[in-house]
Amino acid sequence: MTAEPQHSAAGPGNAESPSDPPTSPQPPQPAQATPPTPPTRRTRRTRSARPTAPTAPLPRTLTRALPVIPAVVLLLLFLAGPIAYCAYIAFTDLQLTGQAEESFVGFYNFRTAFGDEAFLNAVWLTLVFTVISALIGQNTLGLGLAMLMQRASKPLRTLTGGIVITAWVLPEVVAGFLLYAFFRREGTLNAILDWLHLPAQNWLFTLPILAVSFANVWRGTAFSMLVYSAALNEIPREITEAAEVDGAGGWRRMWHITLPMIRRSIGTNLMLITLQTLSVFGLIWVMTRGGPGGKSQTLPLFMYEEAFQKSMIGYGTAVALLLLVVGSLFSVVYLRLLRTEV
Repeated sequence: MTAEPQHSAAGPGNAESPSDPPTSPQPPQPAQATPPTPPTRRTRRTRSARPTAPTAPLPRTLTRALPVIPAVVLLLLFLAGPIAYCAYIAFTDLQLTGQAEESFVGFYNFRTAFGDEAFLNAVWLTLVFTVISALIGQNTLGLGLAMLMQRASKPLRTLTGGIVITAWVLPEVVAGFLLYAFFRREGTLNAILDWLHLPAQNWLFTLPILAVSFANVWRGTAFSMLVYSAALNEIPREITEAAEVDGAGGWRRMWHITLPMIRRSIGTNLMLITLQTLSVFGLIWVMTRGGPGGKSQTLPLFMYEEAFQKSMIGYGTAVALLLLVVGSLFSVVYLRLLRTEV
């Protein structure tokens, strides 16, 4: 038995078996890597995001609120706290004398107030005093002075502004004594009327509410003048000059240009002087003390009389709460006017 010659599987000289088809040698193929899938938007954000330390929103909020905390505490102590306590006292029968402890009476004080003719008279006089001295007097006179001072010379502006502001910065009691000396029977006003050969009268007895209204106008006009002076300075001169060129007179320029452009200043001024006038006490008390016969007794004086002269703290506090409601209603009206666009 002869061994068959073995052939190497590789090599150029080796013969292939006739039964096998001829094949060419194939080079080795490199292993193909699977192409990476493009990261989605969420994957990219996840990969690009860096690990951060856990945030602490509560300490950060407290840190930002630290500068405001003292102001909030003061408002709670000296504003919100007394108002809340007065709101409670208004529903009790607390008295200064002759009572061991107060008791809750509900709306009895408010029903008593609306059935009291003296209270209704005080409400009417408060409205008259506010309309005459604030809405008409201070507002109109302040606007007129501000517009006149726009065209006046510098010495005249300085003199007028000094006189008006001096009346404003005087203490209320001092201003009350000065106006009392002006309106009394032997006062300055009657002396001027005698010099003009006009009939004189006792203004503090015949027309006390008008006397105290004019006194408040004299004292408070400076604030309105300063507000309107600042507002008028913001009106571009090109607009008024163009109106003058077009032939618009002074009243037409004021009605169609000046007043619409200072509308927000008018609303702000009306709100501030109304709230200030509603709380006027010392000026009227020094001049008339609400008399004679309650002819100049506004709500602050009526509240003081009921609470401290008649010792009815609960009833007087209820009147004060109603006065606060009246001031809030005025504020809401003015704020709605301020929110409207010009």
